Amino acid sequence: MTRLRIATRESRLALWQANHVADRLRQTHHGLEVVLVPMTTTGDQVLDRTLSQVGGKGLFVKELEWALLNDQADIAVHSMKDVPSECPHGLTLTCMLNRADARDAFVANHFARFTDLPQGAKVGTASLRRQSQLLALRPDLQILPLRGNVETRLRKLDEDHYDAIVLASAGLDRLGLSHRIRERMDIETSIPAAGQGVVGIECRAEDTQTRVVCAALNDSDAEHCVRAERAFTARLEGSCQAPIAAYATVDGDQLQLMGLVAAPNGQQVIREHQYGLRDAPEALGEQLASRVLALGAAQLLALLK
Repeated sequence: MTRLRIATRESRLALWQANHVADRLRQTHHGLEVVLVPMTTTGDQVLDRTLSQVGGKGLFVKELEWALLNDQADIAVHSMKDVPSECPHGLTLTCMLNRADARDAFVANHFARFTDLPQGAKVGTASLRRQSQLLALRPDLQILPLRGNVETRLRKLDEDHYDAIVLASAGLDRLGLSHRIRERMDIETSIPAAGQGVVGIECRAEDTQTRVVCAALNDSDAEHCVRAERAFTARLEGSCQAPIAAYATVDGDQLQLMGLVAAPNGQQVIREHQYGLRDAPEALGEQLASRVLALGAAQLLALLK
């Protein structure tokens, strides 16, 4: 292979991620030409409604996957938190890069910490997962919808539409905006979305040559953690339409997986963790999902549907 095409969203963060992958591939495979194929997704275009109202996080990847299936690109670069639990037929996730900071970031101009927010403060987020966990801690908060790219969200904060907003730490770090973070929220306080902080590469399943080229970038720890997290959400049929969170860490030859299912208003939260074999991440995810379903998540998810 002498040339590789990368499908990517056009936001500054997505382009940073795609260029990061391109640079890594060029460093690993001398002489390889890597070009970007930027495109706008439905998720980037529909900004007046929450993701749960317009079909879920798959809206950020389906155009990129269409480009793969129609041979307009060889790989697609994704934020793994945006990738649905199931890949379309003919496609596969072939590589996970090393995980950046997976924590949620509390961003505010007048408050140093989440606990400093006054009664009834307005907090912006597009995520039901974040909303449910914030309201579980502070039911007095006004959670308001917040869509758009990172720069748009920060601008809306600076225009005083919100007292604070919650974003992914990894995205702010990658864009050189770490100084906007007032507090990196503890994992136990705000369990991340499955795959948060991880950049993944998707390609055609039968494209063996491309899979070999990308294999050099794979981080085994990140891969096993994300596989466990995605198995948990898949078992629960997780999407942006239900507050579901999952976060795994490597502990020697084991994985520890935390999982959460909650009501959007934060009044019911089911939070559990479990250890399992590092080399059987899907089994761990499914086992923890079965536990939370038995503890009441089945009824909660049925109500949310």
